[in-house]
Amino acid sequence: MASSHGSAICGRTWQMLAQRRYGKAMTQSGLLEDFVDRHRRLFVLTGAGCSTNSGIPDYRDAHGNWKRQQPVRYQAFMADEATRQRYWARSFVGWRRFGRAQPNDAHRALARLEGMGRCELLLTQNVDRLHQAAGNCRVMDLHGRLDLVRCMGCGSTTTRNDLQDELARLNADWLALDAADAPDGDADLDARDFSSFRVPACGHCDGVLKPDVVFFGESVARDRVDTAAEHLRRADAMLVVGSSLMVYSGYRFVQMAVRAGLPIAAVNLGRTRADDLLALKLEQPCEAALAFLLDRTFTEPAGA
Repeated sequence: MASSHGSAICGRTWQMLAQRRYGKAMTQSGLLEDFVDRHRRLFVLTGAGCSTNSGIPDYRDAHGNWKRQQPVRYQAFMADEATRQRYWARSFVGWRRFGRAQPNDAHRALARLEGMGRCELLLTQNVDRLHQAAGNCRVMDLHGRLDLVRCMGCGSTTTRNDLQDELARLNADWLALDAADAPDGDADLDARDFSSFRVPACGHCDGVLKPDVVFFGESVARDRVDTAAEHLRRADAMLVVGSSLMVYSGYRFVQMAVRAGLPIAAVNLGRTRADDLLALKLEQPCEAALAFLLDRTFTEPAGA
């Protein structure tokens, strides 16, 4: 088993080889391009920074701290009707733009990576489905998908668009309201009385409706983690795009990669939880760091 420093040591060796190959003046973007060129089965993990240029705000600042009040927790949502009213009222306003978000060049670049056969799996912490919209097929939604709603009683699902129509029918007086966007389809709709907002129950069993995503305080399904881990075992390197890795559900895959001795590269504006474990880190916007994927074809990995 590799030591906790194995990935970083491997990364420093790789950087020296890359700089020897291309010259000491090689840019950070050039190092990332070489990193991708040298690996044919990348395990890609993406986070909120990948979707900010699609108009979806992220959660954390450059230091990895919360930018705003923490999101609703699973236990509060399930236990308290007032919490559910507040959540769905804010989501009712936020969904209008979130549901229309389009992929940006970071999504398109990663779809290109898959198209060239270099992506073992794209594991996303995002719930916006923009990787799929950009053309990725080898995608796993680690935290679920916001475009579906699940009954917590019988397990039946419906689309978020259908629920939006029902919320509009029940709350016509809220249609004119607007507010600034917040992460994951939320809206900064505070200083309001949410007690009049009507939230429908499941049409099959009268159960509680919840977006089909993993809330804070809720666990990712074990089979989902195990499937992603199996893909990681088949990978030869890991690429993190737009995640601070502050949430353990994503950080655990970095830990797995380190134990397997895989080199890890990351693109993120600001600190990540794994900075000491990275072979390479670029503090650039995701679409800028990945632009080379849209501009060129790949060479065969060294030793292929």
